[in-house]
This record gives sequence, structure tokens and C-alpha cells, in this order.
Amino acid sequence: ASETELVSGGSDKQVILWEWNRRGTLNNQLVKRTSLEGHAEAVCAVDAVYQSGEPGLNLLIASAASDSTVRIWSRDASEAKCIEILQFGNGFVLDVCLSFLPGSSVPILACGGDDCKIYLFVQQNGQFQKTLLLPGHEDWIRGIEWAVCGEDLFLASCAQDCLIRIWKVCTKSKQLPETEDDSIRLKENVFTVKDTATTYAITLESVLAGHENWVYAVHWQPSFSKDGSMQQPMRILSASMDKTVIIWEPDKESGVWLEQAGVRVGEVGGNTLGFFDCQFSPDGSMIIAHAFHGALHLWKQDAVNKKEWTPEVVISGHFNSVEDVQWDPEGEFVISVGSDQTTRLFAPWKRNQETEVTWHEIARPQVHGYDMRCLAMIGRFQFVSGADEKVLRVFHAPKNFIENFSNITGIPMEKLCSHQSSNLPEGATVPALGLSNKAVFEGDMAVQPDEDEETFNTISNQYPEIYFQPLILTEPPPEDHLLQNTLWPEIQKLYGHGYEIFCVACNNSNTVIASACKASKKEHAAIILWSTTSWKKLQSLSFHNLTVTQLAFSPNDNFLLAVSRDRNWSLWRKQESLDSGPVFSCCAYTDKSTSVHSRIIWSCDWTPDSKYFITGSRDKKVIIWGQCNLSSTTEGKVFDSIKPCSAVLDAGDSVTAVGISRVLTPDGRYIVAVGLEEGKIILYTWKQSGQEPALGDWIMCVEMDNSQSHALAVKRLCWRHHAGRAGHNDQNSSEWLQLASCGADHCVKIFNVNRFAL
Repeated sequence: ASETELVSGGSDKQVILWEWNRRGTLNNQLVKRTSLEGHAEAVCAVDAVYQSGEPGLNLLIASAASDSTVRIWSRDASEAKCIEILQFGNGFVLDVCLSFLPGSSVPILACGGDDCKIYLFVQQNGQFQKTLLLPGHEDWIRGIEWAVCGEDLFLASCAQDCLIRIWKVCTKSKQLPETEDDSIRLKENVFTVKDTATTYAITLESVLAGHENWVYAVHWQPSFSKDGSMQQPMRILSASMDKTVIIWEPDKESGVWLEQAGVRVGEVGGNTLGFFDCQFSPDGSMIIAHAFHGALHLWKQDAVNKKEWTPEVVISGHFNSVEDVQWDPEGEFVISVGSDQTTRLFAPWKRNQETEVTWHEIARPQVHGYDMRCLAMIGRFQFVSGADEKVLRVFHAPKNFIENFSNITGIPMEKLCSHQSSNLPEGATVPALGLSNKAVFEGDMAVQPDEDEETFNTISNQYPEIYFQPLILTEPPPEDHLLQNTLWPEIQKLYGHGYEIFCVACNNSNTVIASACKASKKEHAAIILWSTTSWKKLQSLSFHNLTVTQLAFSPNDNFLLAVSRDRNWSLWRKQESLDSGPVFSCCAYTDKSTSVHSRIIWSCDWTPDSKYFITGSRDKKVIIWGQCNLSSTTEGKVFDSIKPCSAVLDAGDSVTAVGISRVLTPDGRYIVAVGLEEGKIILYTWKQSGQEPALGDWIMCVEMDNSQSHALAVKRLCWRHHAGRAGHNDQNSSEWLQLASCGADHCVKIFNVNRFAL
């Protein structure tokens, strides 16, 4: 029967039973059916089998948790309840698996734990009784799985001793008398089930040694129905911390289990830590694995040459909070940074002759050693990023990236390339023990040795200085390629801040960068301005007493706005430019008496005409201030004229991000996106109606529902500068706008917004 139910266990100490809904409004969605509560600690393993009768009725569930217990749950037509608790003292069970003894409907449970033994429990008189201990492994057991093959039952187990063991359970026939000869026989463990008076024997079938590090998972290829009976392929898949996934099957002639014709997939190099888990697809033609850093890896078997497996395109993304996201100035890709210490670039993949456009990670320009905090685009293929360190780092796209970007997005090279692309480096590499991406030029790349040459003759050959290999891509790259072949070279470091960088911004003419760091004193809260031509420090702007949380240049580049943890904002106006660069001076600010916000101001943005700016705060208030386009009068007058132009908007929750679209609604209203701490995104429009601020100037247009919103705080909202949708042929369409958002739930989201429908 098709699978309609799913059981999951989580760190919330619950076991949840989900049902696949194929009807009604929730068509093709998993719906939470039952929540099983009872464990005192995180649940780390679950398994379930249908007992008698029809699927969907009697369900037996086993769950193991960090409270040193395994709980057995039963679900019948009416309710689900815990029917038994197996205690393991001070030990931990790391995996459980349920099945039925050969030729019977008696459930058998296998538990593998940190004492290196496999415990077998058989249900007798309605209770699971400890029946056998299978010793053999020499370290924690990480995975166990049953498979029914004909009349026999097989158990595969893997452990941190780098080995996989396969056990066989079969019915012991009574007729055969014990022959007293000297032939070597496998040691049998025998047990009898009283309910059915049947005796079973367990023998060790094989020990598989091929991995060089802890084996985290072992799985059988799923059984399939053929001519009315279930067939179990004798193939298993294992995933290990040695960065490989291996397929094993018994040799056709000898029956000895071998690494199947050298099918060993994985990744080479990079700074990853190997694989956590793996699975076969239902028909066994694909395998998927997930790595320590949250990445999925997918391989597909070649239709003709069955021994060849090739990496396939798979979804990928951050595995920790995403702190900042920015569109490139042309609106063709987004770059995001996160607490997972990576900078990632996402773009639409344009397949040949297909209308469908899907977004994929196509480069990972920076893989760092510190949590990333912020970034700003400096033109099209250059950005500056800040992390939990005192240095800002500037990166420029290499030639290999621009070529592959053109292939994947379908944008012709002529549109992307400027005159200076001939002297660009090919790519970048991170030297051993280094944090900086070093440029790799055409002459630097290691010559690949011939096949027949002895390659591992020296230590330096085993650990090459340059891992980068230029590849021509026509589809999004797989994970191992993302890790080491899509880095961007670092072209500059900017030193000047005393603490960890917190925010950075670049003006619209790409000539000035503004940055600020974490601060608890006024001297550290200064904003530093840098020139993008000389990379020299232009100016230090001192005003705030605590961390500046966001910086924004006005679209006309005449103003710089800063908002801070000290609950105030400051506005800086560009004075006449000197040879070294522009000079900014403070022309307006709020203080204790004039401040409207009573908590930290998290975010700010400008209207496209540079007339107004917006602030959003933890006090749930959103305020639009202005007007800033008044003729350059004396400082005092500018200061007096900037006041709230909108009524205070109560967003209902702490406001963590605000963004104003560069394109207005057809009736000339500003489109404002507000992101909240609970993860919700709300779209408003605003237009000043009279002299006095009125609440009626705000119109709430869209409140994203839970499926569209983030699950945790929204960290940044960024509108695409132009109308149209990236990767679509409606580029010139004035109907669509795109909004990028990122959140603490590890997600980057891109929304299509129809401005005529707001």
C-alpha cells in the first residue's frame, strides 16, 4: 500500500504521528494527527510497524530518548497510548528498529546503544521481553535496521568502530539431529518463543570493513512488490564520517558481502565532517545522504552503466540563522550571510526550452571561521561582509563564477562582462590554516597527474595547496563543488573597528562604505566611512552611545541614516566632496526628549525619492520621518523640519526588519514591508494625506500566513530595485515586484508581489 503516515521524534521530547492528507483544502500536505508525550528528554530514534489487520489501524511505535528509556506505543482506531517502558539504566539507546519474527506475527525489537551491544526484545504475552544480547561491536552502535528476505530475517548494524555487521534470524527446524563431527560451524544463538513454541537461531552472517571512520547509518534498499509478493533486494547502504557512502551486496558466486563493484560516493577535500545518514530511493536508482553541515547530497545511477553514479542537483541553504540578504544592483541574484559562517549566492536556474524557473544556491563565495553578521553589495560582482571579528572583508567575483552564472541563468556573457574581465582570477582557494580566500590565476592551477603515475608519492601531493578546479557548469553545482570551487577571492581587508562588526552599507554610486561594530561606549559606536577606490578610511562619525544596528544611504546619496540600540536615530548629510571623498556631518537626530521609540531600533530604510525614512523598533512601533529633500538650509532648520510624518503604526509584535520598495503602487503610494520577531511579514502602503499624521494614511494590504512567513524572527527585508521577476521573461513587466527576506529559521525567502493587486 502507499505510505500515508510518518512518525517523527524531536528535541521537544515528543513523538508525533503525521498523516498525508490527500483530500480537501490541505491537499497533499502532512497533517499532525497525534502527539505522543511521555519522554523526559529529547527523542533520538523512532520506528513503527503496522501490526494486524489493515494498514492505518493497529500501529506499533518504538521510540528511544536521551532519558535512557525506550517507549513502546500502540495506536488503534480510537487512541494512541504508551503500553510499555524499557529501562536502560545509565545507558543510551541510539537507534531502534521493529519487525516480525520469520513466519509469524510476533514483533521483535532491536535496540543499539552506547554499551556496544544489540538488545533483542520479543513480544510475549503482550509484553516485550529481553531475549538476546548480540555482542561484537567495539564502540557505540549508531544504526540498526531489519529486512525480511523470504523465510529469513536479516539485521544490519553499524557502529563507531568503523564496521558493519549483518545478522541472520531463521527458524530452527527440530528434525535435524546434532551431528558430532569436527566441521567448523558458525556459533548460533538460540531462543524459543513460548506463544508459538517456535525456536529461532541467530548467526552472524558477515562483517563489512570498508569505512575508515565512524559509521553513522546503515539502511537496506526498500522492498518492492513483484508478481504479488514482496521482494527484498540484498543491498545495503552505509554513511560514514570518512566522507563516503558505500553500497554493499553479496557476490553472485561466493555469496560474500562486498563493496558493490566499487560504488563508493562522497566528497573529497573541503572542511566538512562526513555523512550522518543516507537512504535509497524506493526503486534503488538514487541515493541521498546528509552531511554534518546540514547539506543534502544526491546521486543517481546511470541508466546504461549501472556502476556509474553521478551527483544531481539538490536543494541547499543555510543551516543556522540567516542574518542579512541583499539583491545585486541588477536584481539577478541574491546573496545572504548567516551564523553558519557562510556567504551564499542564490540565482534562478533557467533550463533550456523550459518556462519553469527555480532558485538554487549556485556559489558559496565565503566559507569562514566566524559567524557572519552583515553584507553590502558594491556594484554587481563585488561585496563587503562583516562577521564576529573586527575586520571587514571585500570580495570580487572570479572569471569562473561569471562564466557559470551566465550558463545557469541564461544571461549572455556580453551583458555580464566589463572590459577588465580578462585580468580576473579564475577562482579562489583557502590556504591550510587560513581564513582568507586567496585568488587563483590560470598559471597557478595544479596540473592533474597522468592516470598511470604514482600520485601519492609525497605528503605535499596528498594535501595540495590549491583545491580549486575550474569547472564549466550548466546546472547548479553539488555540495562538494560549492564548498571548494565557488569561492570568491578576497581583495581587501578593512581594519579600524574595535569590536565585532554589526552592520555595513554601501551608497548607490558604489563609492563609499559605512560600517559599525558592537559597542557599549560612545567611542566604539562610531560609524566609519571607507572609500571603495583607495580602500582608505575617509571619516569617523561619532554620535551614538551603543551599537548602531543598521545603516542606510538615501537613494540620492545625499544622506546617511543610522539607527541604534540607544533608541535613537541620527541623520548625516553629505557636504561638498573633497579630493579624498565626501564629508558627512550630522544634520538631525533624536534624543531622550524627542525620541518616539522606547526600545532598541532594529531597522531602517528610505523611500525611493529620498524624502522620507522609516524606523522599526522592538517597541512594536513603525514610524515614517521626513521631509529630507528640503533645500539645503542651515543645520538648525533641517533638524527642526524632520519629524514624524506618519501616525505611529503598531505592528503587534517587535519589529525586527523594515523595507520600502523602490517602485510605488499605481496610485503613488509607498509599499512598506514589515518583518516581526514572531516571523510574520506584513505589507502596508502609506501616503501622506494632509499636514497632520493620520492613522488612515496606513493601509494593511497583505499579512503572510504561517506557511509563507518565517518560523522565527525576520532578520532583513530587501526589495529588488526594479520591477519584474528575476529569471523570468517578464523582466520589463511593471506588474511584479520581488521581496527577499531572511530569518532566524535558516531560510531565505523570495516573494513575488503584484503591485496592482495591493
